[in-house]
Amino acid sequence: YLESEKRSAAQLIVTMAANFGELILLLGDHHTPSRTHTIPEPFQRMLVPNKMQHVICTGNIGGDAAEYERLKELVGNGSCVHCVAGEYDFGGASGGGGCSSPSADGGNAALNNLARSFPETKVIQLGSFRIGIIGGHQVVPWGEMSALAMVRRRLNVDVLVCGWRRKTGVVEYEGGYYIFPGSITGAYSAHDPKVNPSFLLLAVQGTNIVCYVYELINGEVDVSKTEFSKQQ
Repeated sequence: YLESEKRSAAQLIVTMAANFGELILLLGDHHTPSRTHTIPEPFQRMLVPNKMQHVICTGNIGGDAAEYERLKELVGNGSCVHCVAGEYDFGGASGGGGCSSPSADGGNAALNNLARSFPETKVIQLGSFRIGIIGGHQVVPWGEMSALAMVRRRLNVDVLVCGWRRKTGVVEYEGGYYIFPGSITGAYSAHDPKVNPSFLLLAVQGTNIVCYVYELINGEVDVSKTEFSKQQ
C-alpha cells in the first residue's frame, strides 16, 4: 500500500506536467546538513527533471551546494530557479537576520558565496499572477497574517510565497493568497521541533492556479489540492 501510494503521487506529477500549463515547484528551509541530511527518498523519487518550468525556493538551503545544483537540474536552467535569502543564508539582505559564523549551516564556501547574491524578496510573473517570494523571517510578528498582508501590498503581488513557517498550505486573506511550502526536508524550527517534510506544486493556467500540497506523514506521501482564481 505504501509503495502504491508513492507511485500514485509521483504519477500525478507526470500527469500534471503533460496536461497543465506552467508547472512550478515550491520548496524551502532545507537546512542541510545542520538540521537534517537530505530531502527524503520518497520526495527524491518524485521530483523528476524537466517536468517543472520553474522552482521557487524560500531560502535556508543550508551548507550543501548539491542541494542548489539539484534545483537547477530539475528545470535545466538556473535562471528559472527563483531563490530568496533565509535567515541562515549568509550575507542575505535581511539586515542582521543572517548568521555571523561561516560554519553555522554547514559552511560550504561555494554555496555561502552564492547565497550572498540571493535577494531578500523577489517578484516574478507567472501567467496572470504576480507572485512575491520572501523568506518569512523578516516579517514581525513572525507568521502574523496582517504583517504578511502588508508585505504583499508593498510588493504589489497577487500571491505571496513565504518560508520559515512550517505549517503548509494556502491561505486567503484580505484579497490576496499566501502560500507556505513548509520544509522540504522536515527540518525543525525553534517553534516546531517536529515537522513533516513537504513541498508544493502549482499549475498555472491563465487566471487560475491549482495547488497540490505534498506532505510526508508517517512514511506515506499525502496529497491535497486547492484551487483559486485571480482576484478582480
